[in-house]
Amino acid sequence: MNSPVRHLVLVLGDQLNPDASALVDFDPQQDAIWMAEVAEESTHVTSSKQRTTVFLSAMRHFAAALKSKKWPVHYSLLDAPDNTGTLAGELKQAIEATRPQKLIMTAPGDWRVLQSLRSVASQQGLVLEIRDDLHFFSTVREFAQHAEGRKQLRLEFFYRELRLKTGILMDGKTPVGGKWNFDSENRGSFGKAGPSNLPPPTRFAPDDITQDVLRLVQQKFEKHPGSLDTFGWPVTREQALLALGEFISNRLPHFGTYQDALWEGEVWLYHSHLACALNLKLLNPREVITAAVQAFERGHAPIEAVEGFVRQILGWREYVRGIYWTNMPGYLALNTADAHADLPDFYWTGDTDMACLRDAIAQTLKHGYAHHIQRLMVTGLYALLLGVDPKQVHAWYLGVYVDAVEWVELPNTLGMSQFADGGLMASKPYVASGKYIDRMSNHCKGCRFNPAESVGDNACPFTTLYWDYLNRHADQLAKNPRMLMQLKNLNRLSSEAKLQIAEEAALLRSK
Repeated sequence: MNSPVRHLVLVLGDQLNPDASALVDFDPQQDAIWMAEVAEESTHVTSSKQRTTVFLSAMRHFAAALKSKKWPVHYSLLDAPDNTGTLAGELKQAIEATRPQKLIMTAPGDWRVLQSLRSVASQQGLVLEIRDDLHFFSTVREFAQHAEGRKQLRLEFFYRELRLKTGILMDGKTPVGGKWNFDSENRGSFGKAGPSNLPPPTRFAPDDITQDVLRLVQQKFEKHPGSLDTFGWPVTREQALLALGEFISNRLPHFGTYQDALWEGEVWLYHSHLACALNLKLLNPREVITAAVQAFERGHAPIEAVEGFVRQILGWREYVRGIYWTNMPGYLALNTADAHADLPDFYWTGDTDMACLRDAIAQTLKHGYAHHIQRLMVTGLYALLLGVDPKQVHAWYLGVYVDAVEWVELPNTLGMSQFADGGLMASKPYVASGKYIDRMSNHCKGCRFNPAESVGDNACPFTTLYWDYLNRHADQLAKNPRMLMQLKNLNRLSSEAKLQIAEEAALLRSK
């Protein structure tokens, strides 16, 4: 590109939608698109091979689609000899090559990236126009207005506002089904018999573009965690739409009942596996919700399944985005429980005697995926009870999961999972003993630890650490009405029992 361009439009790896706000007035005769693969995005936290592959493959497919329309694309390949390894470095080179009058982008999903690109624009004396991300149902400004003056932020209230605003699952001002949410009906377990006739997940054989990326990632990030043998994520819009259709047809009807259930060796269950496609913007949340609501309207899926699914997208995605952007950059440093333990090494290998953790981590490393209860009530719960530094937990979650973009991952990890924000996001710490995992899964049946025991050789580490967590934080937790029953149970323990639990918990932390 020798002649200067009017607008250089910046497209990041999680902005792969052709209807993005940055592209609304794109003129291929005057403008150009910039995209860059850089090592920094896989190393600022240690990104798993599956996660890096899904981003790079989806980016290359999107760039190919743009080029097929004869749109000029300035694309930096990861293994190009002159690749600087950073977004800032690649953008500076692109500016020198294209000499744009202005930079335009859709608001990014990562504070760090935003600051980096703003810095380059400033250094180059260019205006960087940042446009609202039209992918979402609400803006950050709307969330800030919702939050203003409230002593506490709660998903339920923001979710109801969005239901009323959009009319989704509403009959006038009344929620369809007579209730705002059916969370109490979304907690079923599989029972002793376990799941049967599970529908298969929707997976895609790697095409030539993905095969090239797989080879590149294996070579460039050989020592990064995870395996590429099972890679099958959707990396194009066409694939994402097929995955959506198969979820609606095959898994949505049972999603509501079993969305919190766990089962040894069963990775996919009735979950949608669409978060990655949504967060890359291969899917629009409006079309996803419309498909689910239509399934309810034609009698294909019950209200508890559809509302539970809608709540995850219209509720949680919008809510956590608001939490992130109204609280950064300080949010990342929050650690109200003063937790400083290191993340155990087995989080990178799955090498542990605890069956539930072994299963969740093994599938995470193999597929770059675990469903929300595995993240919240297995891997997240153990880190919380152990007292791991929340920044380390955040770095792990951001690195290992294919759907992890910081705007959605950080509040879910630091706030919901680790309660490190002291209740800004969630109403209580999600803590439980090994008995919860026993109730929701079959993991404990094949585990050497007994979830009913808190001390002794057979004691479940979850149970030991649960009682120790309550005891260590009793004064702080006593201020939370939702924790009073658990503290009441704690107070039934004798001083001797509490001391013995504390000693065993200290031993677990020392290991």
